[in-house]
Amino acid sequence: MRRYWLIFAQAVTVCLGILFAVTTLRPDLLRLAGTAGAPAPAAAAAVRAPLSYAAAVARAAPAVVNVYTTKHVNVPLIPLPDDPVLRQFFGQMPGISRREASTSLGSGVLVSQDGFVLTNYHVVQAADAIEVALADGRKDNAKVVGADPDTDLAVLKLARLRDLPTATLAADRGLRVGDVVLAIGNPFGVGQTTTQGIVSALGRNGLGLNTYENFIQTDAAINPGNSGGALVDAQGNLVGINTAIYSESGGSMGIGFATPIEIARKVMDDIVKTGSVRRGWLGIEPQDITPELARAFRLGRDASGVIIAGVLRDGPAARAGLRVGDIVRTLNGEKVRDTVGLLAGIAQLEPGARATLEVLRAGASRQIEVVAGTRPVRPR
Repeated sequence: MRRYWLIFAQAVTVCLGILFAVTTLRPDLLRLAGTAGAPAPAAAAAVRAPLSYAAAVARAAPAVVNVYTTKHVNVPLIPLPDDPVLRQFFGQMPGISRREASTSLGSGVLVSQDGFVLTNYHVVQAADAIEVALADGRKDNAKVVGADPDTDLAVLKLARLRDLPTATLAADRGLRVGDVVLAIGNPFGVGQTTTQGIVSALGRNGLGLNTYENFIQTDAAINPGNSGGALVDAQGNLVGINTAIYSESGGSMGIGFATPIEIARKVMDDIVKTGSVRRGWLGIEPQDITPELARAFRLGRDASGVIIAGVLRDGPAARAGLRVGDIVRTLNGEKVRDTVGLLAGIAQLEPGARATLEVLRAGASRQIEVVAGTRPVRPR
């Protein structure tokens, strides 16, 4: 037994000696042996790498531009007293003034190789001059092709630049609440910036921002200067045009609103083709059903629909026989819930198209066919 212990002790001593020699003279052999069964460094880094939206930003950001607008205003310098002698020289002028340039900043999105830029109407409203700066450093003057104040959208046209990066427009109604979105623009003039968030809600309306409201709500940070910029999905497709924020401080509070691409696409196509947007119109003044009105019309507590409070003389609705007091229940088979939904549905009608309204009159339901007119263009 003692002999076996002696052999074991000698073997352990020899192994420790070899290990000491290798550790001292060739430590790299131990490192190679230890990593023989481990994944390659690149593969390990790929496994550990965090989720990134760099590819989406690289695809979308070149098409997002800065929009600089200039408006000339008269600034009074010296208010003139009511003096007959001074009137001989200055007439009835209230004072000596000079023209100064007031500059504002927004964003826009290149949507075609022909140089069309989609942006917000309030970015270019009343501008005397517009300059567009691309992400690659190029600059060009632009003019307003057309605008739609009802959705706060406008289309610009670059004067000379071509070979332009353009945004890829997403499919209509492809967004879901919870989808990741990226807002790209030029907040506060600091330079192109990308912020990330999710779709917080869809179909937001009743905010008092536009005549027709159907906003995407997102918590991606949107600040002054982002207006007209791009809201893109995780693949870099354009899903909306950043339009407004809810804020008590002027900065982002996590509640931003963007116009969906399905609305922006139709507005853009109409403006490029005709210079304006054509919408259906019936010439009625709708009113939501309140509990008091429901009792007055002897409706149930869960009654839905919209009451016609006014009918324009010789308008499409008047010619079709609609009357004040009619309650619109459906439009082309779609249930009408409120005035916002009714006006949006009417606006989507092609001028000249026939539409069928189901109305409740004196407690009886009836179908009335009406030919949609063209909504009068709101002056800019």
